[in-house]
Amino acid sequence: MLPSHAMAHDTLLVCDDRMLGHEQSPLHPESPARLRAICDKLRDQPIAGTRWLSAPPATREQVLRVHHPIYVDAVDSARGVAFDLDPDVLLGPGSVDAAYLAAGAGIAAVEAVVGGAARRAFALVRPPGHHAEHSMAMGFCVFSNIAAAAEHARVALGLSRVLVIDWDVHHGNGTQHLFEDRRDVLVFNTHQSPHYPGTGAAGEVGNGDGRGFTVNVPLPGGLGDGDYAAIYRDLLTPIAEQFAPELILVSAGFDPHRDDPLGDMQVTADGFAHLCGVVCDLADRLANGRVVLLLEGGYDLRGLADSVHACTAVLAGSTPPGGRPASPGGEAAVRRARAAQAPYWRF
Repeated sequence: MLPSHAMAHDTLLVCDDRMLGHEQSPLHPESPARLRAICDKLRDQPIAGTRWLSAPPATREQVLRVHHPIYVDAVDSARGVAFDLDPDVLLGPGSVDAAYLAAGAGIAAVEAVVGGAARRAFALVRPPGHHAEHSMAMGFCVFSNIAAAAEHARVALGLSRVLVIDWDVHHGNGTQHLFEDRRDVLVFNTHQSPHYPGTGAAGEVGNGDGRGFTVNVPLPGGLGDGDYAAIYRDLLTPIAEQFAPELILVSAGFDPHRDDPLGDMQVTADGFAHLCGVVCDLADRLANGRVVLLLEGGYDLRGLADSVHACTAVLAGSTPPGGRPASPGGEAAVRRARAAQAPYWRF
């Protein structure tokens, strides 16, 4: 439940210190220090118009909307013990509770925004979720937090069209696979390629009735703020305008940051803030202002904290930085993606 002093124009920051209880090996890049760095910066440099909300855990039923019961049983059986779900997903005694809180934070953020109790929201969560598949953990991810949020919006809140945007440096394979047969959830991915997990070619456009509702923009390493700005202006915007979402969700991974050790991109905190501004403008014009960001990757602590802070300021109403010119590599990426999507959308 939202605190009584929360207003509909607030931006909610949904988090819970119990997510720090997900501890893997000391050298694992997805560490509690990530969330501490974010929250320390937001608390040391508070942003007017934001309020904190403690994350409730997702229910088993909410998680089962996007995951196989046998997989959820395997996760539940690891509660309170150390267990390796995957070579990249190492569970400690507090990890299962953290995973349910991460999924629950996204659901609570969506409920607040769709219900009109908040204008926008940022779910500050770990473990991340966009690599998690229907029946297995993968790539630091236990549950598909953003898919659970999208399904809650559809099943419990009655929305018909949800746009999921993923700007993490790694392709959101789990999110794509969960929705690629459907028309009610459009998934838009920008990601470095070639790179982990090896999926997300421009020709992956969805299956059956879902063709055209999966949009992939694979990018060579080295691209930066202007290239992402061009993609969001020249590709995302016309597709979103035709899709007309009722809610926009963002898998907000900050590993395209120029200082991130797990990627080769050159995006800055201002670049992320510009992308957030584009998303907020689309939400204001198309989705009654409804936009929710969910944290994914980002492993340079300063770059991560600075970028989250910059995006939160935009969510709360600050004017985003302007876009920069694109490089030839960015322009070529737009052309390739447009060619793949031309049978489905007008450009």
